[in-house]
Amino acid sequence: MRIHTTRALAVATASLLTLGIAACGGTSKGDDDGAAGPASTASADPNAAIKEGLKIAFLPKQLNNPYSDVLAGGGEVAVGELKGEYKLVGPNDAAASSQVSYINTLIQQQQDVIGIAANDPNAVCPSLQQARQAGIKIVSFDSDASKDCRDVFINQATTQGIGESLAKMANELAGGEGEIAILSATPNATNQNAWIKVVEEELKKPENSKLKLVKTVYGNDEDQKSFQEAQGLLQSYPNLKVIVSPTTVGIAAAARYVSSSNYKGKVAITGLGLPNQMREYVKDGTVSKFALWVPSDIGYLAAYAGAALASGQITGAQGEKFTAGKLGEYTIAADGEIVLGPPTEFTAQNIDQFDF
Repeated sequence: MRIHTTRALAVATASLLTLGIAACGGTSKGDDDGAAGPASTASADPNAAIKEGLKIAFLPKQLNNPYSDVLAGGGEVAVGELKGEYKLVGPNDAAASSQVSYINTLIQQQQDVIGIAANDPNAVCPSLQQARQAGIKIVSFDSDASKDCRDVFINQATTQGIGESLAKMANELAGGEGEIAILSATPNATNQNAWIKVVEEELKKPENSKLKLVKTVYGNDEDQKSFQEAQGLLQSYPNLKVIVSPTTVGIAAAARYVSSSNYKGKVAITGLGLPNQMREYVKDGTVSKFALWVPSDIGYLAAYAGAALASGQITGAQGEKFTAGKLGEYTIAADGEIVLGPPTEFTAQNIDQFDF
């Protein structure tokens, strides 16, 4: 078990966290009808002061993943601003049950908040419920746990919006017709499966009716396996026009394979990626467009939501509001969902404006 603990410090000069991205930096407005989400029945006190010294732990899907590293870095900066104690723990693989032992350890350490990107929405539930019974607030982010097992969920963008964006880019890159394939992360990944379901629904629309999804494969968010799955797709489907990979590991691995193969210029790669990781493939013409949000802002927002929960400002009920530092005010939507903002599309024309 790998555990790294630091006393978080605000890093005001970090360029990663001072990006002026309007698409991800504003506030999200939820419905204000006051319907209860999955939170407890306790009453919120919006005027309650944020407690200092809160112990806020982050448990991403896996450590040493470039996307997770950037995301957790945003959480560390926020915890520093909140004058809390930051902890980062996590497995080296994204297996369904790999996070359970870490949750149990965090309960024993009496954390105030656990932020988790769930590898499986149900496998982590029993341990998360034990944490909640111990008074720990649970903030899922990026990949949701079952809504009965957490207080709020930080969604990077709406599931519908991400799925529509993926389908739109696939259509544009395929020229409106032809075979496409999906290279996903793990078969149980909550966010991946939700986005893929939207893509499948989008393909039923008249404007996408000439696109054919031939296969969905899984690279398990491992670089080499994703590379091999991309290779296998192109060997199995010689008429394939586009590989859509809604995972930063997968899209980079697929682009790396295509960039050095005879498929370069013939097969398009798109999906969700980090600009710094994808820059070389955009510059060499392998990739013409892909999308993402600012991952550090997800971690940042998760930390502020956790602090608001632990301080009693919010309970997770729909319509409650809280302020998340530089990101401004957010309103909790149905089922405890808090939406960061819409994804940004990256191309050769704008990629150099981003550094993460």
